[in-house]
Amino acid sequence: MSNNILKYESDVWKTADLLRGSGIKESDFPKYMMPFFALLMVESRLVRAAEKLEEDISRDDIDDFVEMFELEGLGYNTYVIKKNKTLKDICKNDKTFDTDFRAYLKAFDPETKSLLGVDKGPQEEKFLDISGVSALLAKKRVLFDYVKTWSEIDLTPFNNSEITTLEEHIKRRWADISAETAGEQYTPDDIIALIAELIVSQIRNDNRFITIYDATCGGGNLLFGVEDKILETYPEKPTATFGQEWNDALFALSKIESRFRKDAQIEYGNTLTEIGKFYDKSFSVAVANPPYGVDWKGFEKDIRNDNTERFVDLPSISDGQFLFTQHILYKLADDGMAVVVHNGSTLFSGDAGSGESNIRKKFFDEDWVEAIIQMPTDEFFNTGIYTYLWVFNKNKADERKDKVILINASELFSTLKKSKGKKRKQMLPENRKDIVDTYLNFKDNDFARVFDKWHFYYNKQNIMLTNIDENGKYIQMPVKINKEGEKVEEKSIKLTPIKITQSIDGHLIEISDFEITDFPKGDYVDKSTGEVRTWQYKSLSQYFEEEIKPLVNSFDYKESNLKVYTTAASYWYDADKETLIEDKNGKQEELGCGKIVIKASLKKDSKTKKPKSISITVELTQDKQKDYEIISYNPNPEINWQNITAFMAKYIFKPFEYIDNTIGVEINFNKVFYKPETLREISEITADLEKLEETLSELEGSLSL
Repeated sequence: MSNNILKYESDVWKTADLLRGSGIKESDFPKYMMPFFALLMVESRLVRAAEKLEEDISRDDIDDFVEMFELEGLGYNTYVIKKNKTLKDICKNDKTFDTDFRAYLKAFDPETKSLLGVDKGPQEEKFLDISGVSALLAKKRVLFDYVKTWSEIDLTPFNNSEITTLEEHIKRRWADISAETAGEQYTPDDIIALIAELIVSQIRNDNRFITIYDATCGGGNLLFGVEDKILETYPEKPTATFGQEWNDALFALSKIESRFRKDAQIEYGNTLTEIGKFYDKSFSVAVANPPYGVDWKGFEKDIRNDNTERFVDLPSISDGQFLFTQHILYKLADDGMAVVVHNGSTLFSGDAGSGESNIRKKFFDEDWVEAIIQMPTDEFFNTGIYTYLWVFNKNKADERKDKVILINASELFSTLKKSKGKKRKQMLPENRKDIVDTYLNFKDNDFARVFDKWHFYYNKQNIMLTNIDENGKYIQMPVKINKEGEKVEEKSIKLTPIKITQSIDGHLIEISDFEITDFPKGDYVDKSTGEVRTWQYKSLSQYFEEEIKPLVNSFDYKESNLKVYTTAASYWYDADKETLIEDKNGKQEELGCGKIVIKASLKKDSKTKKPKSISITVELTQDKQKDYEIISYNPNPEINWQNITAFMAKYIFKPFEYIDNTIGVEINFNKVFYKPETLREISEITADLEKLEETLSELEGSLSL
């Protein structure tokens, strides 16, 4: 491929000088540049196609000429065909430019006009909106000069792949200045090359038809870049490309690109909600750099009502990247391969049983995950974070089944001499070769580890702990006999209190009425101020909500010297010993760790449904709390249970009950590739300290002089 194409990058960016001089913000440059770059792409390819067609058909046979363009799916421009004039020719005469330029735009075929945004109505998708942009530039009186600058860039000598390369570099700059979401607009060419090389490494040189799919294709660079790499390696390989994009301008760019490629289909719309675009297709290869850290609130209802069975579970509403990945794998053929770019959150976010963990578990359960590759930081143009390539393979070789290789490529890079936005690093061909070779060898090395997939599973065993006092004792519940004649432990000991006292900040609060049937009325003396006040309660319900309920909720058996009295005994909690005390006739007994539970409820008359009384009850219960333990997982259920029980016997010393066990999946790159810091020898540190002491002594001596 000719390297000359990249010299046009500076020519394209010269057009921005006119925008800058017209007071247009730099962040808006893509809005003004995209339509004309697309126009240049269309015209250069139409001119090439026209020159080729002229070998067989005369331009004078206008109908046949247009028909041939339509059959090829290239679109056409009758102004160019009839007058044999290009944009450059139109710009030679500034007096007729306005008329000629309008006629030139309107002479495109309907689809091209739609994509370019020629004279679109207010309710229509404007896509690149070239008419709107041109009108704005005309108001600023720079339209002619701006179009003329573009017209002087001649792309006709270059083929599709070469123009795509230029487009990659231009869109990288757009992504940088417009501050798009990380990875949403542009995937760097070195990452595209790595993804393509990983895929090519698994493609055989046979007649198998390769269909390549990008569910978030943006401007098409990743999708078409992978196809170009496949064809570069296997020129005769039959391929077809398919993509979908929701961003108006980027869809238009990729759609225009697709029309000049054999067997390419680009559709407009939200991949997650408009699955009908490729409902009858599955694909042998899928690639994607879906937006990450972007919420899906706007179409949450559609996702939750989706009936395609694409989604085994839903990720956090704040990040939809795992939605795209599930869709991609749903569309991937049973023997297909996919490479998807993600940020780090998809490796570990979400607890066991969460949407993210369940999604990862599905991928691993199906044995689709073949490799995960950590990229260097500062690899993308608008984010400095670590990114990861998930390599999925639905047709693993037998020796790779139930295995996953983690490749830490974070140190395989070359530093750029000049940063491009936040991109400060790039992967050279030799870096990419190391990664691809490691993926192919599928063996441990200095920066890669192969694991059984079960290594990434874990048990989250939920338990109910019973807290104990300093002697290991907890309160015992009475046992009753149920209808089946079985012994069943009661949940609490119900007391019949005659008085409750609580001391807070030296103030004693006492309750002796436990079945309140009326509420205070009339006047009373405020003990704190001595003033006469009037009760404001109008109903028993109001008295309950405003007086009794807050009072009972303030009781704290651990912190406020709470005591409960019955006719037979009194009860309180000894915070030092963490035990309940029962006092019967001056004889105290430690019952064990437990809780004093005081509740207030509003009872209603069954006939009138009106409140008839306020009931205050007291119970002694065991002090229980939910907890969980993370335990390694074994796919054999019997062995897995043995591992759980052995772990609990070794590490849990309180009485407990098993609740439920949830299996989670997460990948921790930092743990796998952690390298502890090498510490200095103690003798070396001691020697340094002695030198410092000598230095300090010398300084003190000089000060005393």
